[in-house]
Amino acid sequence: MDNIITAKNIVKRYSQHVALNDVSFTVPTGTIYGLLGPNGAGKTSMIRIINQITAPDSGEVLFNNEKLAPYHAMQIGYLPEERGLYKKMKVGEQAVYLARLKGMEKADAIAKLKEWFIKFDIKTWWDKKVEDLSKGMQQKVQFIVTVLHQPKLLILDEPFSGFDPINVEIIRNELLRMKNEGTTIILSTHNMSSVEELCDNLTLINQSKVVLEGNVNELRHRFKLHVWEVKFQGNEDSVKNALTGKYELLELFQENNLTVGKIKIPEGLNSNDLLRTLLPACTVINFSEILPSMSEVFISVVTSTNPTKKA
Repeated sequence: MDNIITAKNIVKRYSQHVALNDVSFTVPTGTIYGLLGPNGAGKTSMIRIINQITAPDSGEVLFNNEKLAPYHAMQIGYLPEERGLYKKMKVGEQAVYLARLKGMEKADAIAKLKEWFIKFDIKTWWDKKVEDLSKGMQQKVQFIVTVLHQPKLLILDEPFSGFDPINVEIIRNELLRMKNEGTTIILSTHNMSSVEELCDNLTLINQSKVVLEGNVNELRHRFKLHVWEVKFQGNEDSVKNALTGKYELLELFQENNLTVGKIKIPEGLNSNDLLRTLLPACTVINFSEILPSMSEVFISVVTSTNPTKKA
């Protein structure tokens, strides 16, 4: 798979502070890519370098295997966490102005904006001033302006912040649609459930360095704790007795007329061993491994690379 972004050994300093220390990663074309990290880790510095707002002190960024250059800016859409619309301008007028800055012809911009305004059910906002809109409404407008010119690369910093669940779902569906149509999306967020739902791959930066990189599903398997959920029918005491001395029973509870147990398999044993232990004691209805959430992976990696960081 081709890479739309290749970051090679990026170093960025601000006075005595090292924001990025030898950071390297690749963003495959046509994927949703998570750029993650705790506050102050260096994510924003990396995003600013890709957007050519600042330059690295050393290292380089490639865009479609070419050294990042000013003309690439027209192929990038960027939605910062801090929104920046002109409060006194009318919504439609401002949207057209921002689209023109991205190289769109006025007539084409107006036509496409009206399509988006209808899709997002905001066509009555065209002649309203930005200051008359709520924060969530302003975010809708800025999202539309960010994607209007159909960039090859879309960079979103906390795109769901301030949205209600209905609008989160609307934005989420649009991101998936754009990905399916070939747009590459870099998603910077602290919402780990969004990472699980949307991201194919990710890089986690902590204390200015890359501490984790890879496919989201593979990473969840890499950090699994060998805990299995078993739903069964039968005597709980029989199951407890069968497990005693071999397995750690973490939790036992009732759910929909079944008993559910969460069981940790020790080193040296596997899921088949657990099943062989359980079957004489109960009727197993469902048997599945519990994978850690991306939130649990995030906390595990950040705390292990920064022992003073509290989970």
